[in-house]
Amino acid sequence: MKIYTRKGDDGTTGLLYGGRVAKNDVAIEVLGAVDEAQAFLGLARAETGEGSELDLLLIELERDLWVLMAEVATDSENRSKLVDGSTKVSGAMVERLEGHIDTYTARFEPLKEFVVPGGNRLSATLDVCRTVVRRAERTATNLDVESGLVRAYLNRLSDLAWTLARWQDGDHLLRTRSVGPAS
Repeated sequence: MKIYTRKGDDGTTGLLYGGRVAKNDVAIEVLGAVDEAQAFLGLARAETGEGSELDLLLIELERDLWVLMAEVATDSENRSKLVDGSTKVSGAMVERLEGHIDTYTARFEPLKEFVVPGGNRLSATLDVCRTVVRRAERTATNLDVESGLVRAYLNRLSDLAWTLARWQDGDHLLRTRSVGPAS
């Protein structure tokens, strides 16, 4: 089996359960940003110890993104074929993220100032992941999804990425009281 099919040469791409859309369709833009976020989660995983608490959490998040991408990559006519938690974002998935946010937020002092990203490579990677997820979330505001859980999941995931970055900053956290003008 070859990796290339030539089907996308016309500027379209295939959807789950059939159908094709333009590669600049809003769903494909969301999928691209989510794919990029998943890659940054993988990069962050490469900075953790295999089997560590954070490694296992990031693997869970990467797998969740496959579920989210399946939902986004399905035409509205075929959404009845989707299964909560398997090919469609479920409320339990969003609630699980909220639990993770609460767990990891409790591991560092509440911040009262702006944070300068880059305390270390892992926290910086998680911050890049956060910004990519935020882009996916902004793009998804134009997406036709019935449940609204895709957007909720992306919103919580960006919050979790921020939380994990601050947790990983540890003693390397650099804060600033104000942000000066751009030069």
